[in-house]
Amino acid sequence: MKVIICGAGQVGWQIARHLSGERNDVTVVDNNADLVRRATDTLDVQGIAGFASYPDILDRAGARDADMIIAATHSDEVNMVTCQVAHSIFAIPRKVARLRSQSYLTAIYSDLYRRDHMPIDVVISPEREVADAALQRLAAPAAFDTETFLDGKVQLLGLTIEEGCPVVNTPLRQLTDLFSTLRSIVVGIRRDGTLWAPDPGDQLFVGDDCYIVAHADDIRRTMEIFGKSVKKQERVVLIGGGNVGLTVAKELEARAERVRAKVIERNRAVAERAADTLEKTIVLHGDGLDAALLSEANIDRADAVLCVTDDDKTNMLAAVRAKAAGCPMAIALINDPTLVPLMGPLGIDAYINPRATTVSSILRHIRHGRVRGVYSIGDAEAEVIEAEVLSTSPIAGQQIRDIDFPEGVLVGAVMKQDKVVKPLGGLRIDEGDLIVLFAMTKDVPEVERLLQVSIDFF
Repeated sequence: MKVIICGAGQVGWQIARHLSGERNDVTVVDNNADLVRRATDTLDVQGIAGFASYPDILDRAGARDADMIIAATHSDEVNMVTCQVAHSIFAIPRKVARLRSQSYLTAIYSDLYRRDHMPIDVVISPEREVADAALQRLAAPAAFDTETFLDGKVQLLGLTIEEGCPVVNTPLRQLTDLFSTLRSIVVGIRRDGTLWAPDPGDQLFVGDDCYIVAHADDIRRTMEIFGKSVKKQERVVLIGGGNVGLTVAKELEARAERVRAKVIERNRAVAERAADTLEKTIVLHGDGLDAALLSEANIDRADAVLCVTDDDKTNMLAAVRAKAAGCPMAIALINDPTLVPLMGPLGIDAYINPRATTVSSILRHIRHGRVRGVYSIGDAEAEVIEAEVLSTSPIAGQQIRDIDFPEGVLVGAVMKQDKVVKPLGGLRIDEGDLIVLFAMTKDVPEVERLLQVSIDFF
């Protein structure tokens, strides 16, 4: 497939990294020649320096025979015009745009993106993606990472193994014997910075980060087995009242279960906008690092603090200060992945990476057809893929134990006719089944071959 990616920033670079690694013909366009050079030096892609919305630049990038264009520059308007030019002049069949401004995303204006108006097939909103990720973190407060699959019936949980965990030093195959009715599978383990798909004989040690695919009805029990307490989040403090914080607060207000939220925002104009928009949420104007203000927000009585300003260091320091003041759960928004290793030493319980959530969302829409969902783990180290099994797939009609999966691939869950079943070795995979797979990035092309999606995939 021939893809043009407009914008060579962190999101564009990661998308290019994913797609070029899967033998697609990728061209990266950016008006910053240094970013283009970084992409061409480190990835198997072509690069064009210039403005993505200019027809002659898109022509040089190969727009006349491109299958897809992904507009992920920093400007909403450039992304929109790029899609319009791609449609009107070059008739590129699939157009994806990243739009940040909430005004462009209001539902009542959704007709704007019709083919005869502004022809954008998929609109990605980083703020909404991040807000959804934040709400998922609050729903599973003991997990450092989480994502849902199979229409919400299955959840991926990232859990850190701590002292006192009941299953520490226990081979994974014994977990199946000990908890035979538990519909949960450990699909990934990160130890000393290295992530891999475990064998049945592997054990979990204190300090490990493990990724578990669990049935939604078994999440509470899974948490308890892995030594995590489950507590309802009834009081939440949000530090940052911008687009992300405001979206999260509005979602919390709309829930049937009452969640008392307070927002702290440093910018007076932003704080006033939040106060005008929110009906049940208290908005405080001031610095989220101010101990007196945190005390006024009753941070010591809060169940969780969510730090979502546009500054990573502010989010980290605010999370640390809130924890020091007695808040049991701290979640921070972190754009710079090099800061993630500091989360543990600082005592920050979970983080949200906007880049990873946006990349996962774009991949999910790129891989339409039989692949229904994709979630990128870590720094593009692995993916969790949800797909429908085709009749032409080599795995259709086979038992899981007989399928020749690569070493870095594990089956996390299978759904047969709306019922999620545990993927034991003797389970037969049939046409029409939905399957959730954990795959190391290097093994994704082989997974696609096994799912037989590479031909009618795109």
